[in-house]
Amino acid sequence: MCSLALRCCRPRSWLFSLGLAVLVLLLPGCASRVAEPVAQAPVSPAVWRQVDGELLNASRSATQQAEVYAQGSMEHWRTRIYQQTDEHFIPWFSGYWTQEWLALKVGWYSLNDRGDDAQASRRLAGYLQEQYQQRVLAPVALEIDADGITGEAMEFYVQLLRQQVQLSTARHQLPVPQLDQHLARIIAIDLGPQAGQRASLQQLLQVEPVARLPAYAPLLQQIHAGPATDQGEAAPGVSQVAQVTSEKLQAQFASRGVVGAVAAAVGRVAGALISVGVAGVRALVQNNEREDLQAQTRRDLGVAFDQAWLKQLHDPEHGVMAGVYYLARQIEAQLQASQPLVEQGPGWSP
Repeated sequence: MCSLALRCCRPRSWLFSLGLAVLVLLLPGCASRVAEPVAQAPVSPAVWRQVDGELLNASRSATQQAEVYAQGSMEHWRTRIYQQTDEHFIPWFSGYWTQEWLALKVGWYSLNDRGDDAQASRRLAGYLQEQYQQRVLAPVALEIDADGITGEAMEFYVQLLRQQVQLSTARHQLPVPQLDQHLARIIAIDLGPQAGQRASLQQLLQVEPVARLPAYAPLLQQIHAGPATDQGEAAPGVSQVAQVTSEKLQAQFASRGVVGAVAAAVGRVAGALISVGVAGVRALVQNNEREDLQAQTRRDLGVAFDQAWLKQLHDPEHGVMAGVYYLARQIEAQLQASQPLVEQGPGWSP
């Protein structure tokens, strides 16, 4: 009975094994067909125009928001400059021994001016510039750097554009490869023929932070090479303070004959020279004159600094917003070209 049952089961077992083998052979073919990528239909020109229009509006909005950011940062920087000037530079400048030392310097400069009356003021301005950098600009730069605001504003602008691209991608269901190709045609930085001087909008949005982009450094170099940040120029107001101080000290020298005393000391040891200078100018700054000197210095520095501050804030080529303005001009000019004429407004200008 058992042998009969086994004979009956063998054909079924053989058929089952055969079917299983056939199924195993068919599975790789089915898997390969499932893995084949589905070709995506190209995005229509009408959709790309909509995307470009959205980016165009986003760039204009991002520029305005970057201006608000830059102005707030610059106002904070100016406040700290004023505080540092009041706390560290003006007390030092108006101090008794500082004025004694400045008087000696002006006397020495006057002996070597070779007929150039302005030379003493220029040399004094150079000395005061070093002191202002050391006592005011350098400490404030550790907290907030005016040059750094340029890069921060650019990064903020690019972040806002990046958010808009993400919204447009989701709204229009844009395939990533086609979107990358579209953005790669828009040149965001064009400073020269070399690869390190050029960057597409796709590269600008892809690299984080934007400072890692090879073309970023040349752009900043071009901005910082302008007159608004001339490294050879004295800090705002220092030249005016130096001129007023030099004229005042020279007049006092003339009335007291200190120049003649310093001249007589030429060739002697430094200690004797300093003694002559200090003895001749000991009465230059009295306690009842110090408040007036501080007030005058504060006015001279404040007026000139405010003018330089406004220039640095609003100069479209070399100010703190120059990087954003450059990117906006480049990008918007190309985006606007793809829009219907009825939708094109007046050209962008900072």
